[in-house]
Amino acid sequence: MFQQIPDPLNNLFLTWLVALVPVIVLLLLLAVFRVSAWLATLIGSLVTYLLAVWVWHMPADSGVTAYLNGSFTGIQNVDWITFWGVVLFNTLMVTGVFEKFRLWLIAKGTADVRVQTLLFAWAFGALLEGLVGFGYPWAFVAPILISLGIPDLDAIRVAAIANNAPVSYGALGSPIIALASVTAATLGVSQPELLMSFSASVGKIVAILALLPPWVLLYLVSGWQGIKGGWPLAIVGSLGYIIGQLPVAIYFGPFLPDVVGAITSFAALLILLRFWQPATPMGYGGKPVSASLQAKSSEGHGLSGGEIFGAWLPFIVLVVVVVLWTGPFDWAKTLATSWRYLATSAKSAGGGAISIGFDFRPGAPGTAILVAWLFVVAALIGRGELKASQLGEIFAKTFKQMWGALLVGVFIFGLAIVYNYSGMAASLANAFSKIGVAFIIVAPILGWIGVALSGSNTSTNAMFGVFQTLVGKTLGFPLLLLPTLNSVGAEIGKPVAPQTASVGVSTSRFVRNEGAVIRHNMGWTFALLVYLIIIGVACYLFFPGIAELHR
Repeated sequence: MFQQIPDPLNNLFLTWLVALVPVIVLLLLLAVFRVSAWLATLIGSLVTYLLAVWVWHMPADSGVTAYLNGSFTGIQNVDWITFWGVVLFNTLMVTGVFEKFRLWLIAKGTADVRVQTLLFAWAFGALLEGLVGFGYPWAFVAPILISLGIPDLDAIRVAAIANNAPVSYGALGSPIIALASVTAATLGVSQPELLMSFSASVGKIVAILALLPPWVLLYLVSGWQGIKGGWPLAIVGSLGYIIGQLPVAIYFGPFLPDVVGAITSFAALLILLRFWQPATPMGYGGKPVSASLQAKSSEGHGLSGGEIFGAWLPFIVLVVVVVLWTGPFDWAKTLATSWRYLATSAKSAGGGAISIGFDFRPGAPGTAILVAWLFVVAALIGRGELKASQLGEIFAKTFKQMWGALLVGVFIFGLAIVYNYSGMAASLANAFSKIGVAFIIVAPILGWIGVALSGSNTSTNAMFGVFQTLVGKTLGFPLLLLPTLNSVGAEIGKPVAPQTASVGVSTSRFVRNEGAVIRHNMGWTFALLVYLIIIGVACYLFFPGIAELHR
């Protein structure tokens, strides 16, 4: 059995530098040379494999097995989910169902910019993130905000900051699935079991984090005067999201916290508006709204009750199917049946054994999204809103959007598994552990840096998840705390991620001018990062059970 070497260069500092090379290469390719993510991760994979064989003396053949193990895991656990999620989204776009949902939502928003911001940027953005991710919430929300009178750059910033809390779950739980996939062998826990533990720990941290952004959003669009007259919106908007997000994250896993959180936030805000509205409707910058604009906003959406039900139907189907598929039911356990392939093992630097393998699961969560999509297609065809001839257009559009992201899923997981299997992650963790308990401050910062440069919470978790876990084990932290902070730190870095920004500005006049957007967003990401560090330190000192492994 291959024995990992903790310090192959017999110099901890040099070993640390060499172990950082794959990370540095990957981030330089993405952030400095602007290489496409799929090509950057492919090159990073080759560099990682060569260093693992040359410096860490990983056997070449078992290294190939480990890489294939990671690649197939990426396909099943991330690509299979995101592909069908985007197919579902594009189905709603092509058929016009999503446009009807948007019109209904706009009609529910009063002329007050604070109400519009919480409904569109906060709740609607969370729904988009939970379904698709990849910067699409910015691309769809920003034009709505611009049409409501918010300047372009400020509208993009509002959409980006509102998108913070939902990013940890991304497209149908992909970042959390990635985190559980790469750390399961290190922790000696099955991937499905670890997935539930990570979903719960991230959900609790995100619930605390989600208390702040609605207040920031009110300030950004209306200043302190707007907060003074609209504070119930921030309270109800944040608590509405948390009421849906947290129990789903704890009891049903990472697939639907954003979707359910968005829906409950919608419901809570709409109920609030039936009984209370700001005394003085405000426009952008805290200026009172004119009577003519108030009258225009009350014109309505022009949709029938059947059309409104049809706009909500796909989301209802998705929630029901995924809950039944992944929930705590006997048939869900049957669907989780797996067969192991490409198994290999190594003796860890700490003396234990690491056993890895690709667990093929026909009933993987991505299959639940496929089934939900089939039900949605049947319903849309039955309602006369979808023609069979449009299916080709939907798949062509999805492939054009997704082929690069799908390759990233193949390459980044292969890289991450080799990085772990060879002992490179253990060497890096050994060096960083010298920082001591102060690493609790560094953990979320590394997540922020990772996503700010790579553009992907999923990729950041795949790259840094094992490393953060090993540092935590060495320093005696609660097992899931550091990787959880890595994941939530990554969500805070999203507003300054070049790749996310490039998608997010695609519907604005800032196309190919992402730098202006990133500079405009930067300050608020620092403020939220400080907030997360305070949360992390408080959890470590006073609530360590938040991030414990639940068996």
